[in-house]
Amino acid sequence: MRLPTEVDVVIAGGGPAGLAAALAARRHGLSVLVADRADPPRDKACGEGLLPDGLAALRRLGVALGPAHGMSFRGISFIGEGRVAAARFPADDGLGVRRTVLHRALRERAEAVGVATAWGAPVEALEPHGLRIAGRSLKARWIVGADGGQSRLRLWAGLGPVWSGARRVGIRRHVRCRPWSDHVEVHWAAGAQAYVTPVGADALCIALIGAAPGPRFADLPRWFPALAERLGQAPPLGPERGAITQSTQLAAVTSGRVALIGDAAGGIDAVTGEGLALAFRQAVALGDALAAGDLAAYAAAHRKIVATAHRMARLLLLMDRSALMRRQGLRALAARPRLFESLLALHVGARRPSGLPRALASLAWNLAVAR
Repeated sequence: MRLPTEVDVVIAGGGPAGLAAALAARRHGLSVLVADRADPPRDKACGEGLLPDGLAALRRLGVALGPAHGMSFRGISFIGEGRVAAARFPADDGLGVRRTVLHRALRERAEAVGVATAWGAPVEALEPHGLRIAGRSLKARWIVGADGGQSRLRLWAGLGPVWSGARRVGIRRHVRCRPWSDHVEVHWAAGAQAYVTPVGADALCIALIGAAPGPRFADLPRWFPALAERLGQAPPLGPERGAITQSTQLAAVTSGRVALIGDAAGGIDAVTGEGLALAFRQAVALGDALAAGDLAAYAAAHRKIVATAHRMARLLLLMDRSALMRRQGLRALAARPRLFESLLALHVGARRPSGLPRALASLAWNLAVAR
């Protein structure tokens, strides 16, 4: 393996977050190396729905995804308690895209614009002037941790989480089935959600999330009978995959020359569907900060990017834990679609976060009077 001896930016982790950070740095002419012990594309349990803000961030990084990569969807539907609440995105569509297809597109774009890559090369230590990768020291001006929720670089930099929410379990399966809706469907039950995302003309991604040990696909008729009936005997496409999902917050996402991005910088429970979109938006901000030589600017931008997502996660997890909140929330959103659309617009960044307190106050009132 031939590695450079020195680069402007070295990135630990070659998943979507790490490759997005690499693309953002290359936009500003910085030399970049991405190192990962694995060789992409890698599959991972994921709802596979990219929201419009995530797609917009990818376009800024030079990655344009469209119908050739997956299946567009126009909004979100909440289904449960005998109600259906639906909201459309205010402008652009989202895209259901398989994790492996997304990862491959990011890798191809990164290598096309001159990002150096070290696949199959474990990152072994944080050193005074860079990283030790596969037994070799590499000097770098900036060091980026994109190595996931159990980030070792975060540990080495002393940037541990200061708060963690409840751990939940998610499992994902693809099935051969023609999509019946142009929305991502979120089915609600007591302590669990099922996400249905169109990822192709005849393929759906089904993700189940719940408290440990979590729902199983064998239990789908018991947890979500209407969804199970609709899927019928749709044959699976490939194996099931599982993962832990959890909201975490760090006191800081930078330390000296080190910056964290994606799940390494703190997680958002998968209930929001915003994990990858947040990482791509963070990457854009990080690239600008690296070019300016100011990681404080990235830290400030990161706080703004994740603030609304954390608030939405707390709200949605209240619906997960409380039967009353779930029943009243679904009733309120079904009866007042404009309110749902307003909250969705805030969620995908189409409206200013300053409008969130008013929207939440309106939701609280409607929860109180929902019938």
